[in-house]
Amino acid sequence: MAFEWKGYHHGESLPFKKFCRADSQKTKISMKIRLLVAYDGTAFRGFQSQTHGKTVQDTLEEVIAVIVGERVILHASGRTDAGVHALGQTVHFELTPEQVTRIGRMGEADRWVAALNSSLPPELRVMKASRAPRDFHARFSTSGKIYRYEIWNDPVLPPHLVNRSWHLFSTLNRVMIRDLAKSVEGTHDFRGFCADSGSLPESTVRTISRVIVKERGPSISITLEGDGFLYRMVRMIVGGMVRVAQEKEESRVFLKRLADGKPWPTPAMAPAHGLYLIKALYGNQGKKGKRTAPGNTETRAT
Repeated sequence: MAFEWKGYHHGESLPFKKFCRADSQKTKISMKIRLLVAYDGTAFRGFQSQTHGKTVQDTLEEVIAVIVGERVILHASGRTDAGVHALGQTVHFELTPEQVTRIGRMGEADRWVAALNSSLPPELRVMKASRAPRDFHARFSTSGKIYRYEIWNDPVLPPHLVNRSWHLFSTLNRVMIRDLAKSVEGTHDFRGFCADSGSLPESTVRTISRVIVKERGPSISITLEGDGFLYRMVRMIVGGMVRVAQEKEESRVFLKRLADGKPWPTPAMAPAHGLYLIKALYGNQGKKGKRTAPGNTETRAT
C-alpha cells in the first residue's frame, strides 16, 4: 500500500514512535544509501537529533520518512555544533528489503538528490547520493576529516560574511599564526584543546597531517586535516592561535598547552560560525595538498 502523509510541512515533527523500525541488528539490510550533504549551520542547532531543536539530522530524517513511510536513522561522519557549517558532511542510512520494495524506483540511488532537495529548506542540500557497500559506515569507516576556519581581519565585515567568518578588528600577527600552525602538525595529545562534553574518548591523542594557512587581503583561512578531531578541538586551536596573534598571550603558553596534554584552565575558543567541515575522508583520500590559487599567500605547515 502506498504511503501518504497528509498535512506535513517542513519543521513539523513526525510522530516517529508510530513508524520506528526494529533494532538494526535484528533487521535484514537490503541497501545502504550514502549522501554527501552541505548546510549553513546558522539555520540549525547542530547536526545531532535533539528533542526540542531544529537539527540537520532531524530535518533530513523527517523528509526521508515521508519517502520511505517510516523513520530511518541517519549515521553521520561526525557531529557539528550549532552554527558550524558543512560543505562535505557524509551520512548514510539503511533500507530493509520491504522498504526497498515499497519505495520502488527510489531504490535507484541517484533519485534521492532531487527527491530530498525538493522538500529540504534552502539552507540544507544533498549534493550527491550513491549506493554504499555493506561494510561502509559514515562514522566508523572514516580515515580522517578536513576542517577549515575562516577569519576576517579588518575593521569592516562585508555583509555576506556575517555568520560565516570570525570578524576580528585588531591587526593580527600573521607570522605568529603561521608559526603556530607548523607546531600543530604531527601526533600530539590534544587534551588541552578539547572541551569537556561529559564523556571523553579513551585517548585524546590525534595526528594532524597538515595545517595550511591561506591569506588574501583581510581573509585568513586555516585548514586542518587529521585522522580525527576532539570535541571543539579546531575552535580551541584557532582560538589559542588568535590570542597569541593578538599579543594577549605568549607563544610559549600555546606550545606548553600542546606539549603537556592536560586540561587547560581557561581555554580560548573561536566562535562556531567561522568553522566549516570540508570533507570526511575515506580510504586513502586527502594525502596531497592543492596548488595555491593566484593572488593567495599560502603557508603549508610542514
